[in-house]
Amino acid sequence: MQKTFIYLLLFSYALCFAQPQKPSSAEIYNKLEKLNFLGSALYIAAHPDDENTRLISFLATKEHARTGYLSLTRGDGGQNLIGLELRELLGVIRTQELIEARKIDGGEQFFSRANDFGYSKMPNETLEIWDKAKVLQDMVWVIRKFRPDVIINRFDHRSPGTTHGHHTSSAMLTQEAWNLAADPSYEPKQLEYVKTWQPKRLLFNTSWWFFGSKENFEKADKSKFVNLQTGIYFPLLGKSNQEIAALSRSKHRSQGFGSTGQRGDDMEYLELIKGDDLKNRQNLFEGIDTTWGRVQGGKPVGDAMAAILKDFDFRNPSASVPALVNVYVMISKLDDKHWSRIKLEEVKDIIAACSGLYLEAVAEQQSITPGSTLKLKWEAINRSSIPMTLESITSAGNVALPLDNNVGQAGDIDIKIAENSNFTSPYWLTEKGTSGMYRVDDLQKIGIPDIIREQFVDFNVRIGTTTIPFKREIVYKSNDPVMGEVYQPLDIIPAVTTKILNKVQLFTNNKKQTISIRIKAGIENCKGSLRFELPEGWKVTPASIPFELARKGSETVVDFEVTPPTEPSEVTGRSVATINGRDFDREQIMINYPHIVSQQVLMPSTAKFTKADLKIRGEKIAYIMGAGDNVPESLRQMGYEVALLTPEAISAETLKGFDAVVMGIRAYNVLDALAFKQQILFDYVKNGGNMIVQYNTTGELVIKDLAPYALRLSRDRVTEENAKMTFLAPSNPVLNYPNKITEKDFKGWVQEQGLYYPDQWAPEFVPVLSSNDKGEDAKKGGLLVAKYGKGYYIYTGLSFFRELPEGVSGAYRLMANIIGIGK
Repeated sequence: MQKTFIYLLLFSYALCFAQPQKPSSAEIYNKLEKLNFLGSALYIAAHPDDENTRLISFLATKEHARTGYLSLTRGDGGQNLIGLELRELLGVIRTQELIEARKIDGGEQFFSRANDFGYSKMPNETLEIWDKAKVLQDMVWVIRKFRPDVIINRFDHRSPGTTHGHHTSSAMLTQEAWNLAADPSYEPKQLEYVKTWQPKRLLFNTSWWFFGSKENFEKADKSKFVNLQTGIYFPLLGKSNQEIAALSRSKHRSQGFGSTGQRGDDMEYLELIKGDDLKNRQNLFEGIDTTWGRVQGGKPVGDAMAAILKDFDFRNPSASVPALVNVYVMISKLDDKHWSRIKLEEVKDIIAACSGLYLEAVAEQQSITPGSTLKLKWEAINRSSIPMTLESITSAGNVALPLDNNVGQAGDIDIKIAENSNFTSPYWLTEKGTSGMYRVDDLQKIGIPDIIREQFVDFNVRIGTTTIPFKREIVYKSNDPVMGEVYQPLDIIPAVTTKILNKVQLFTNNKKQTISIRIKAGIENCKGSLRFELPEGWKVTPASIPFELARKGSETVVDFEVTPPTEPSEVTGRSVATINGRDFDREQIMINYPHIVSQQVLMPSTAKFTKADLKIRGEKIAYIMGAGDNVPESLRQMGYEVALLTPEAISAETLKGFDAVVMGIRAYNVLDALAFKQQILFDYVKNGGNMIVQYNTTGELVIKDLAPYALRLSRDRVTEENAKMTFLAPSNPVLNYPNKITEKDFKGWVQEQGLYYPDQWAPEFVPVLSSNDKGEDAKKGGLLVAKYGKGYYIYTGLSFFRELPEGVSGAYRLMANIIGIGK
């Protein structure tokens, strides 16, 4: 019984959102049609933004199917076009973008524990880094829990090497999961919570790019494909299916996937891979009972729903409430727990929408610590003529308040937050995982997309003779002078958090440095001591520092002195605050973007400490920020004076006095104004300056000529960060001065060596380095150096934007040589 309770509770967490939904009559009618459809489809791919939002929207809105998207990863290895977050924090952003996308296209979201460790060329490499057995377990768990009639793959399992290794792996693993989900001997522990499940068919969502060109696709035999006309217009919603899909896809802002809505004919093609064949090539659910008749005792529900849909009054949706309450009672008596669980939540949502029933619990503060008392204001109002009574509220007990038409009820209650309450943070980041997998030990959490929130209020409302429980997440609400009413989720926070202000501390000699740590109070009268821990060989003074903060939310900064060892070293430092004998070692990170729900992430309060044998030449650097990176801070750590320039500020005069100009990642992809500044930059080089251009993608560039000589970008990359590096020009200055670069300088690189290398260049360029992934030809375009006039133009696809913020000594040394060339 306890296991079932936890399972249902976690399911409710996955559906909760802080912002209240207020659907129109047209949207309510769409929900009614969905309530009357008992079919489901699961789309499977590797990353956020891999999903076909046109197909998801079509299945959810046109077919009214329960539609899910299982993304094996959270997109942690991608690039970020809207901020500086990378890796785990980028994964948090992209998770929320997927959740927001599903709110628009009508799907549900799921994930496995697989970590997007970066680009992978072959599935065998992917499955070596992922724990294949665990990813497969997660996929089977989601399939058994979701119980899809139809599974659709975005990618082809038969074409390894033609796309991202994660892509092909997602399709290959689906082939295995298809069979294992129905096998009672596979992962029997899952069967304590769910039943085995066999989908009816598995399909591959093909497209012209799998055929190499649109011309090839036009010539291909499509007679055996499922051909879905997805170019639908929904008069009730006032949008085409493609317009809905574009709004959904445009939520992927961190990846720059804003999409323009289209109208008119549109076709999606699906190839049957496994399962029952179809006679009707336009009906994905052919042969599957998607009516209430598929549930034992469900036919009366279907009959009642048919009448509700027939008689629905768009001017007065509340007229359907008595019949919907009757449907609620009928569903609650069904033996099929899978469909009754899903449909009970749906019908409750519709009853509240039809009647304008608004239930809300608002905390007086946005965050609170375990063991504290939370003060709430609740509101309940019935905006219909249907008689209702608010019978009880969590912690307030029985209230028996009438909910008359448009007459609100409100009050205050106190809720005790349990001492053992979990802090609010992405559950997949709580324990340290591996480079390929997040660690989640609780089976029932796997697949849940969002932070699991535990603070709710139950409103029990009687309509007629039936009492219906409505669960509402506790939220925090404020009024912003510009944005108006703003909702935020309630966060459970530690009594104290700390942050090491420099995430990388670089030592180039034996002198001690000051390390600053910010302490933030999560409670009133926050008093304790702080210590800073480093491994043996590093010296920290003092041993601890006392602190006292009177007000919750107040901060102070304290300093430690750190002396490095005499030899080169790369270690991790840890900040620990102690209050009343209890240690707190978390840093609070808040992620706030207007297109997603505010996120609190609690990570270990650590930083990288690097003692490097590093010399630099030159002092002043102009940095032109592109898509966003942390390289400027790393350059400051190296000892440079860094000025951030906008493209508009570039002029012959402003560039005077700079030893080097460094272009941030993807600058020529995202900064249109650079098209008018390129000649000024070339003249700067000709007159003796150094210009370093970091990687750009092969997508749209703002200017044709990236370099003063011919240079063509490609999609070449070296994804194996430990790939052997060969020195093609061992006497070149960038390998010798002021630091002697050796193979050791390419040890300890993270995620990838480099990306989007040029594959053709003018003879003026000198290729300096060469490396390659296993089984591939050498890639020589990672670092190209050209003398131009009195200065140097350097193009590099090496992943300095990842290596420098990670404190990789060799990356510092090589970058110093690149900046100092000719000096």
